[in-house]
Amino acid sequence: MACMESKLDSKTSPKRRNRPEYTDYRRAAFIRKMYVGEIGGDSMTKNEVLFEVTENHLNTGLRGIPVGTCRTSFVTPSEGVHYCGYPISELAAFEPEDIVYLLFNKELPNAEQSAAIRQDLASRAAVPGDLESVLKTLPKFGHPMDWLSVGIHTLGMMETTNNWKDDALNLIARMPRLMGLIFRIREGREENIPSDDTSLSMVERFIRCLDLHDANTEKMKRIISTYLVLHMDHGGGNLSTFAGKAIASSKATVYSAMAGAMNALSGPLHGRANQSCLEFVLKVGTSDPAEVEAFVRAELAANRPIFGFGHAVLRSEDPRATVQFELGSQICPEDENFKIITTLREVAPRVLSENPKISNPNANVDIASGALLHHAGLTDPTYYTTFFGWARVAGIGAQIVDERTVFRGGKGLPIYRPKYIAEGQNLRHVE
Repeated sequence: MACMESKLDSKTSPKRRNRPEYTDYRRAAFIRKMYVGEIGGDSMTKNEVLFEVTENHLNTGLRGIPVGTCRTSFVTPSEGVHYCGYPISELAAFEPEDIVYLLFNKELPNAEQSAAIRQDLASRAAVPGDLESVLKTLPKFGHPMDWLSVGIHTLGMMETTNNWKDDALNLIARMPRLMGLIFRIREGREENIPSDDTSLSMVERFIRCLDLHDANTEKMKRIISTYLVLHMDHGGGNLSTFAGKAIASSKATVYSAMAGAMNALSGPLHGRANQSCLEFVLKVGTSDPAEVEAFVRAELAANRPIFGFGHAVLRSEDPRATVQFELGSQICPEDENFKIITTLREVAPRVLSENPKISNPNANVDIASGALLHHAGLTDPTYYTTFFGWARVAGIGAQIVDERTVFRGGKGLPIYRPKYIAEGQNLRHVE
């Protein structure tokens, strides 16, 4: 089990100094300058006022309004997402199986536990039915995210144990095969699909099923493994995670909840942004700084978005983007798309920062992920959100298990039921 060595200098390394911003965030949070309580739950008093709701908060998509607690991850403006307390930059070189263990057990595995989680997932990996026949009935022009949702539903119809943790881990273990089959069948490469070798790692199983003869499998494995780790979780309130947990609160199955989460993730304002980002990079078409700056300014003048920059919470470059830029500089520094995003990384924040309304003009996780997947041989960006979905199945699954079996002394949370206030309706009667 390998762990990324810290790239931080002596001024920022968590091992070398106290970090007041990080510590304070763990202790308290402020929303619109209003104190919202201790993070973690143990030190909160049941009568503590967490948030004052005014009419201005209505019809804002619950943005910033606290509704629960999360045991798997949190996000800070300066350091981005943390899994169970660990900054993502310190986890990026771990294998995906080890991060699955972390999210479900809240501790990084030792060598014995790392081997055990791999064995456990391998024992669950066999698909319990003819998934291929179902996928072959789907329209080839359907978006891969729709295929993913249907595939997850199908796995649930084939086998549901009604044990939250078992179903979540079963789905995680079967995702590599589902992902590989979606690629093969949707692309019309239905013949001679290799059998699933469950002794391999999750990423290796996907690559085996995909069977791209001209691909560098070692590069592909490294890129996909890093991608999965970076995307597995992102707090409890992002749309897909929230949607999945809300569906599970009705005691719908893990599979129904996860299919709904994938439908939420498929939207262009959420997960499908990574597809749009690579399409944007291809549209830029040059790494020349002057030409890139002219392109960015022209897009802004036309009121079109600059994909891959900005974030709702972060106020600096997304550490997940930083990790991917470091990876790209090691394995594909001369790749044309990587050179384009490297130039964009310098140019776009400078141009965007000219607008005082933009609080974070820096690169987010989407800017680099598409270029790296493209370099690995996965050149169709319409599939990119399925990798996001594959990763997020682990985090959403772990959060569903927590909400159904851990919170409220093991009773689980009640069904989600936010209050809506009637608008534009006066009492009237049929005459």
